[in-house]
Amino acid sequence: MPTAPIPEGDVIATVVDWLESGHKAALATVVSTWGSSPCPTGSHLGIREDGAISGSVSAGCVEGAVINEAMEILKGGAPEIFEYGVTDDRAWEVGLACGGKISVLVRGVDKELAGVYAEAKARTGKGIAVAVVTRIGDGATALVGEGQITGTLEVSAQFAELVAADIRAASSRLLVAGEETYFIEAKAPPKRLIIVGAVHIAQALAPMAMIAGFEVSVIDPRGTFATAERFPGVDVITEWPQDALSEFVINDQTAIVTLTHDPKFDDPVLQTALTSSAFYVGALGSRRTQAKRADRLMGLGLDQAALDRLHGPIGLNISAASPAEIAVSILAEIIQEMRRTP
Repeated sequence: MPTAPIPEGDVIATVVDWLESGHKAALATVVSTWGSSPCPTGSHLGIREDGAISGSVSAGCVEGAVINEAMEILKGGAPEIFEYGVTDDRAWEVGLACGGKISVLVRGVDKELAGVYAEAKARTGKGIAVAVVTRIGDGATALVGEGQITGTLEVSAQFAELVAADIRAASSRLLVAGEETYFIEAKAPPKRLIIVGAVHIAQALAPMAMIAGFEVSVIDPRGTFATAERFPGVDVITEWPQDALSEFVINDQTAIVTLTHDPKFDDPVLQTALTSSAFYVGALGSRRTQAKRADRLMGLGLDQAALDRLHGPIGLNISAASPAEIAVSILAEIIQEMRRTP
């Protein structure tokens, strides 16, 4: 039986791959937490019938016990919630100051359930917030969002209104309604990072941001720089930056960074970004460069309020020197700004 976990990545996508390869699989999901639980509500662990795993529900604290329960459920058992306490001593092993408790839903995965999660990912990828609703008793599942309901679970209009409130709050929770218990798993659209300039800093920033959960796109019309070899696994766009930017929905889930130092690339993008609802806009350059950039942007019609939104010099001041260090400072500033945004 394999002992090393499969890299986490997209747990649901991994589980779907297992199913398509003819394997059986179970999905463990954190449905409630108390205290210093290692993983938040909604965290997933995929378990294959041969013991391979993807993801985590406890950063290692109770994975073994969850896997054992999953193996029993894969023999034909009904979905079930298991409760685990993380002791103080065990909690220290995963970097926590004190213990906590988690409740984990374990269920077998079939094509219908996988399809609901795949549709949820597709909708959130389009900027639509949704919720996956699971009835604990039998595992019946529905996808709720924007008035659309799909899946094997029938959802009343009144129940859908309750779910809509959780979607708006991006809140996942257990809900008792009548004699049934449901898990409402809210899924918000992912944060997006748009990087203009396929330079060395972008080569470090893009994978870091992806690890942090951002959907990343790199825009640069210069084919020598913007290649799949230099940006493996990244959405690379070789159109003129302003044209490429017009194809995105820029909202309060979007961060935009310009790294080219070239006004003909950066300035039109910044003109659009600073008048949008993007939660972060940053531009590479010294204070002197920023002052010149501000004069140009004012000449394009931006007012001081818009210019005040620009982070430049970009990144937190950590005395970064190398491209990788500068990338760390930029991502840290983006995350800091993200946490300040309601």
